[in-house]
Amino acid sequence: MNATDRTPADLLRSALAADPGRPLVTFYDDATGERVELSVATFANWVAKTANLLQGDLGAGPGDRVALLLPAHWQTAVWLLACSSVGVIADVAGNPAAADVVVSGPDTLDAARACGGERVALALRPLGGRFPQPPAGFADYAVEVPSQGDHFAPFAPVDADEPALIVAGREFSGAEVVERARAEATPLGLTGPGSRILSGLPYDTWEGLAAGLYAPLATGGSVVLCRHLDQLDGAALAERIESERVTATAR
Repeated sequence: MNATDRTPADLLRSALAADPGRPLVTFYDDATGERVELSVATFANWVAKTANLLQGDLGAGPGDRVALLLPAHWQTAVWLLACSSVGVIADVAGNPAAADVVVSGPDTLDAARACGGERVALALRPLGGRFPQPPAGFADYAVEVPSQGDHFAPFAPVDADEPALIVAGREFSGAEVVERARAEATPLGLTGPGSRILSGLPYDTWEGLAAGLYAPLATGGSVVLCRHLDQLDGAALAERIESERVTATAR
């Protein structure tokens, strides 16, 4: 990563330039048996497409607020970096009534309808699958995102010192996200390229976001992001740690 990187989107661009083929996010859902591995290049492509959807089709720009009603999931990580790319504020588990755009998983659609702006729904099905029946009043992310462009350029420059993230009631600028992620990487056991952390923490706290996305990204490491990790017994968890070459854990 470069010392000049000041936003999470900057970190991703540096990771893409350094080693696009290495793993960045490996996702497990232990309720469904799903496993998805995304290289830096694949993850960055999803981010570019999502940022184009957010900026173009949804009309979001710097200063707008996007409520993310989503669990710890690889698609949530994509949305967080897409928000950083556009310069909008990612409000994790935020109030949809106060948001310009809401992005909802299948379990929070009723709450998300309080948003008077654009609404996007994620089915969170394996391989990014779409809803069998699109929820009324929402754009289906899996339907809308594939046709978006593979390269993204913001309409307006992103200011690293402007608000970029709200989580657990605390607001961070893009620069603060990067600074904290770098500072907390070593205590998490992320010592640089090749470090690989397994995280079973939810995304609705800074600690979960740091372990599950930002700190690995800031240090050239990677994350094994696990949803419903409590469904694994000790032997299965130990086997995963070994097979995924995990060097640190956050649970």
